[in-house]
Amino acid sequence: MLMFLVILLILFWLLGMITATTLGGWLHILLVVAIVFLLIRVIRGQPV
Repeated sequence: MLMFLVILLILFWLLGMITATTLGGWLHILLVVAIVFLLIRVIRGQPV
């Protein structure tokens, strides 16, 4: 479930890169959240 959320947030971030003028700032925040979730998963020792 967490990996699905990370992938979804990264896809939204890529969408934000395409539409950079409108939603880019918010989607960059989502990218940071996705990376934090991924790091938490790695730190806990769960496979990525």
